Amino acid sequence: VPVAALIWMIVQARRAKRFSGSVPCGGKAYARRVLALALGYAALLMLAVWLNKHYTLSGPTAVIVALLPALPLIGIIAAMARLIVETKDEYQRMLHVRQMLIATGFTLAVCTVWGFLEEFGLVMHLPAYWTFVLWCGGLAIGTIYNEARP
Repeated sequence: VPVAALIWMIVQARRAKRFSGSVPCGGKAYARRVLALALGYAALLMLAVWLNKHYTLSGPTAVIVALLPALPLIGIIAAMARLIVETKDEYQRMLHVRQMLIATGFTLAVCTVWGFLEEFGLVMHLPAYWTFVLWCGGLAIGTIYNEARP
């Protein structure tokens, strides 16, 4: 998921560079941060799955191993917040904020509807970590909205 978000961000940065001749302020640092965190996520996820498969984990050790893959994802959220702070151009900052607001609204709406459907036994239960995946999909919707409406 973070890799897909990174690819989307790279496509958008290249597109911005093609139209304006330069990468938006903070874009390169953001890309480096997200790439490092995405690679960290992949490595920690593989490690956690491997440890869980090969060892009987319990107690605090199980909690720590289960939380390992979440840490880089939280870092990606922090990197996005930092991108907003570091973006000096007010218009670009507004586009980032609007994209994230759309993603958040989309995620809240889908999770609310899914929760009621699940409560009535109409859909299967999904683990809560899929919320981040959904939010990344919402970022794509926010990007499309930003492109359609300046």
